[in-house]
Amino acid sequence: MFFVTLLLNSCTEENVINLEPYNQISENVAFDTRENIILSVNGMYQAAQVGQYNGAARGYPFGAAYFEQNDMRGEDMVNTASFYAITYTNTWDPSGALNTVYYWIDTYRLVNRANLVIDGITKAIAKGTISEAEGKDYIGQALFFRAFSHYELLNFFARPYKYTSGATHPGVPYRLKPSNSVATIEENATLGRGTVAENYTQLISDLDTAESYMFSKTTKSAKNAIVYASKEAAIALKTRVYLSKGDYQKVITEADKLNGKYALSSDPNTPFSNNYGNTESIFSLENSATNNPGVNGALASQYNGRRLIAISPVIWNEGSWLATDKRRGASMVLSVSGVLFTNKYKDTSTLSDASPLLRYAEVLLNRAEAKARLSDASYLADLNAVRNRSLANPATEQYSAFANKTDAVKAILLERRVEFLAEGLRWNTIHRLQHDDVAPISGVPQKYKNGANPVAADYKIGIPYVFKTGDVASLAYSDYRFVWPLPTLETSANPTLAAQQNPGW
Repeated sequence: MFFVTLLLNSCTEENVINLEPYNQISENVAFDTRENIILSVNGMYQAAQVGQYNGAARGYPFGAAYFEQNDMRGEDMVNTASFYAITYTNTWDPSGALNTVYYWIDTYRLVNRANLVIDGITKAIAKGTISEAEGKDYIGQALFFRAFSHYELLNFFARPYKYTSGATHPGVPYRLKPSNSVATIEENATLGRGTVAENYTQLISDLDTAESYMFSKTTKSAKNAIVYASKEAAIALKTRVYLSKGDYQKVITEADKLNGKYALSSDPNTPFSNNYGNTESIFSLENSATNNPGVNGALASQYNGRRLIAISPVIWNEGSWLATDKRRGASMVLSVSGVLFTNKYKDTSTLSDASPLLRYAEVLLNRAEAKARLSDASYLADLNAVRNRSLANPATEQYSAFANKTDAVKAILLERRVEFLAEGLRWNTIHRLQHDDVAPISGVPQKYKNGANPVAADYKIGIPYVFKTGDVASLAYSDYRFVWPLPTLETSANPTLAAQQNPGW
């Protein structure tokens, strides 16, 4: 696969419209032929997969950094070195915490690339350079990335949707125009934060349009149906977004669209042992021996080879996670002198593991939770579908109906923690459940101690972990550090945002 970025002028040396070059072509010719259009679209995927961290590839925003940062905000994985200490211990600052700074910078770089694709291909369709159907498919892929990017920013830099009535609290700047002219550069450089409600309205609109524009996965090869965004990927992402919003009927409506489109693998390890050819991966970013975020950013390197992130005794010892569950087995968990690491990302040699962003298991658990919250007893079928494939004896170990919806929702939430361990979904759940009316979480949970491998003796299946002196304290939801600061690099260049910094920073 070949990749391209667009050559633009930047108004600062390191702001969000600056595009680091891979293989460059001028924007003037980026959309003048079908071949160049395809290169430009692939460049957008490159921006999502690799990104930049202080001049080096690190997997921002949707490569490895997405998984690492989301996991390090939660309690189920442990930071064993210094890489993610700031995120793990809640000690950010607006200028020096480069992990958070580049999360913002590279996500908006991806937004700008998406907007360039939308603008350029819209003009190419009008000129007849590319067919309307094919052009709209590419535009839909760009809209998918634009929506996903803003949604991810909201999870870190804004309070949850239900923080205020009507979600009128500050969200993030939602960029709809490419920075490819003096006028749009100036407009984006002064764009302020919309409300969370406004952000959600726009990103859902983007995903609705993406769904209507993109081709179905059924039109693609098995691999391309996974590594390129499709109609089904937009639908799957909407189930996550609507769950964050608390619109549970919409979660169900969107999930139902995927009935019969995907099938869970019989073995929970299959989506990881066969990244590019399984039946349940909806959207993953492709990595290869020649194109990956490198040893400082690739999933297999960080989680497995270099072992910078370990599985925490907090989740490993959870009493409701059965000892015989296949997700505890050697195919999915690596034990090194009794210390446990994920083995989902296996290729520590060439770093070719895909980055799994959307799986059908999540869609089923999203729908299960939505149904349980609406007291729809059919939630149990979705919950057991995901869980049973990992059980030693499903006939005797599967869940029966719970006494009330609180117990049902809590069981589904535990299943999410187990199923998506080391897949970067824990923070998303913690964020949306702040003071939830059924299964509330208050703030950032307490965590295992920072900066070293867990003690092997602390792993005790079925015996809940007891926190000790030296472990990382919980962080109250009322604490200003619950949300990340807008980076100084951005606020110093954008006076509007400078006046809209998150309180406390």
